Amino acid sequence: MLYFDIRILLFLSIFAFFHQPATAQSDSTNRWSRLLERLLQEDKPANKPRLIVYPTFAFSPETNLEIGAAAAFLYHAKNDVIRNRLCEVTAFAFVTLRSQYGLWIDNAIYTDRDRWLLLGKTRLQRFPLLYYGIGSDVAPNEPDVVDGFGAQLRHRIFHQVKGNFFAGPQFDFQSLWQVQFGKNGIASRPLPLGSGGSTNFGLGLGIAYDNRPNALNTRNGLFAELGWLRYDAALGSDFEFDNFNADIRWYKSYLPKQVLAAQFVGNIVSGTAPFNQLSLLGSETIMRGYYNGRYRDQHSYALQIEYRWLPLPFSKRIGATTFLGTGVVAPHLSALNTSSFRLAGGAGLRFLLFPKKDIFLRFDLGVTREGLGFYIFSGEAF
Repeated sequence: MLYFDIRILLFLSIFAFFHQPATAQSDSTNRWSRLLERLLQEDKPANKPRLIVYPTFAFSPETNLEIGAAAAFLYHAKNDVIRNRLCEVTAFAFVTLRSQYGLWIDNAIYTDRDRWLLLGKTRLQRFPLLYYGIGSDVAPNEPDVVDGFGAQLRHRIFHQVKGNFFAGPQFDFQSLWQVQFGKNGIASRPLPLGSGGSTNFGLGLGIAYDNRPNALNTRNGLFAELGWLRYDAALGSDFEFDNFNADIRWYKSYLPKQVLAAQFVGNIVSGTAPFNQLSLLGSETIMRGYYNGRYRDQHSYALQIEYRWLPLPFSKRIGATTFLGTGVVAPHLSALNTSSFRLAGGAGLRFLLFPKKDIFLRFDLGVTREGLGFYIFSGEAF
């Protein structure tokens, strides 16, 4: 299987520039440098906020051509780059040739002196997704294309407990409606729980440790989050279940401008959950090369390591990375076995978009036994 997840059209102009003949590069370096500075607002002082707006495009089998626009707002609370961390709010709107459309908003906000940590994502969309079935042995061929409308609002509101420790409430609202499986409503595999749509609301608690100065590109640091959500009929949910999740990320710079990073992600669903809220394996951030939700079940666990050159020794803006990951899904913990683990690896290029903020554009090629996945996003995968 071959698919693309490409989000930043600006990359094409950058790529074209660096593949000009040497004489052309020499003649146009200043012109391109000035253009990039204007587009990326690099002429601003490091402590000033930046709002970047750019066109996007993507292609995948279930959407065909997708066009849209994205915006990134980067700032430090009170414009204090010494005592306050980099905050990020991103928005992305799209429409496809198959009449799908949507709006995504993500935020990672640290208030003054880290008193509050606000993490969240919002999704409003008419979406297509590929459904392969439930379990670790579902076949890769001819997945059902699931169409419908979806909304998700998941937010964590963490208060600083002490130092880099945070804790607080979290909530998750997810709704699917007008769902259709397969062509003309005819699915090629058994319909899963929640195939007719559902609305679920969960409340819970979370704790986190975070000493990263820059969440988009951490060179040394640790992030660890544990969370629990309860979805219940008393809260207006169609299904009743619990969700437990863990996300641990570790970073260490061993050599100048080189970083070793590792991440573990685990998710457990206990109870009766719809297919769209089971534990998923595969995405643009972990198990790259596998489609998002290629595998799904009650349990999912994944581990990845990545080595980054940021940038390469011979360049001021070009970097590279190589990564390897493994993951598994299972109906319960005792069902885990070595034959169910999947491998995913690959390599990528980096382009330093914001030197003053130390933020790179990433271009990754993920390789699995089922095919390739291409990804272009701003910021590192984790």
